[in-house]
Amino acid sequence: MEKEYSDQIAALLAPPSPQSIQEYYKSLNESGKCDGICVRDNGKHGKAVFASRDFKEEELILKDRMLVGAQHTSNKVDCLVCSYCFRFIGSIEAQIGRRLYLQSLGICGDKACDKEHQTKEKMDCDLPSKEMIESLLNGDLVLPFTDRFALPEVVSCPAGCEEEKYCSQSCADADWEAYHSLVCTSSNNKQSLALLKFIEHANETNDIFIVAAKAIAFTILRYRKLKKSQVKDKGEGLLGKMDNANFSLLLEAWKPISMGFKQRWWECISLPDDVDPSEELQFRTEIRDLASTSLELLKDAIFDIECAPLFSLDVYGSIIGMFELNNLDLVVASPIEDYFIYIDELPDKEKEEALLTIQTFVDALGDDYSVPCQGTAFFPIQSCMNHSCSPNAKAFKRDQDIDGHAIIIALRPISTGEEITLSYIDEDVPYDERQAMLADYGFTCACPRCLEERPS
Repeated sequence: MEKEYSDQIAALLAPPSPQSIQEYYKSLNESGKCDGICVRDNGKHGKAVFASRDFKEEELILKDRMLVGAQHTSNKVDCLVCSYCFRFIGSIEAQIGRRLYLQSLGICGDKACDKEHQTKEKMDCDLPSKEMIESLLNGDLVLPFTDRFALPEVVSCPAGCEEEKYCSQSCADADWEAYHSLVCTSSNNKQSLALLKFIEHANETNDIFIVAAKAIAFTILRYRKLKKSQVKDKGEGLLGKMDNANFSLLLEAWKPISMGFKQRWWECISLPDDVDPSEELQFRTEIRDLASTSLELLKDAIFDIECAPLFSLDVYGSIIGMFELNNLDLVVASPIEDYFIYIDELPDKEKEEALLTIQTFVDALGDDYSVPCQGTAFFPIQSCMNHSCSPNAKAFKRDQDIDGHAIIIALRPISTGEEITLSYIDEDVPYDERQAMLADYGFTCACPRCLEERPS
């Protein structure tokens, strides 16, 4: 495949032209997705985000909807969220009951516990009775004051698979149209069985493969929509092959993904601390082989001859590398934390009465009672924001931000025409430590602060 489609693969991986960049981000501007900012070349680092109006300190600069994202597999044990917008769903009772039920089975957020560990955990945390947990799950037990923390009801996948749940029918429909219709496992057919094998491999190795698969599904579905529109408008079109006309449509479908900076995953991934530098080549070869195995499993499930170049190892590795280099962690705070804080701040008498009901569950959940939803996502505008060790903006979720959007807030007043920057690292450390951390991103920082602090 790499040889047969070498020209198309090179075109997919080529950096987008300045005109293409301008057109894409202009369309986002016109759709109202980035009001008050613009994306253009800054003359030094490629794409950058600039203020097109003044911003006050602490003002919201951007609420950036992810292009593609996924909850970490291990996090699904702790948090039941919408598979499209990542809001918590169900109820406070269902969230607590579900987690305790899984805990009673020995299933933890970071691992499936063995029997010995399971017994120890049960003794340590003194789980509520099976009947109490079931009463939380089925709604028979209502905890005090949870009506103040109502969550959206759970909506199932349109095709009925068990893997994906939603906060509304609109989210279910949007996810189906954008990604899920191609990667749904509801049907008991060859494709679904192949998808299950792919998902199992990703869960056992690295769930970043699931996000990469969603990026490919997103592109294929956009391509099919463009193709259908062209055939309808012109009454023509060749199906079942990759010709020049079809590839032009594929390039257009690929455009949102093309905007992310890319390197092959096995080339850009940081060397883990437990891998000796002398073993770096072996490590990167193993990472490449791991991606290759994942890709073959994905091809068995969703391969489309009209989109064949997407299934090359270079493209797949570059998509994964894009998430490695450009992702802003997907984080949504748990409403369980807000609920317990509310209880803790009640007047003494009301708090005492509430604790009579909930203390058993608080003790069973332990210190990690408020695990947030966590995952990986690609945000089209936030990913264009460059680093500075003296940033003028930050990624920060406010109390009202209850979904997976990236939220960017001004750290200080920002003037029209000023570049908006974030810190990719903890900037409150010395120069040498900052540069060492930024080496993982593939560059040496030359922001004004670093130039000032750099040893002579």
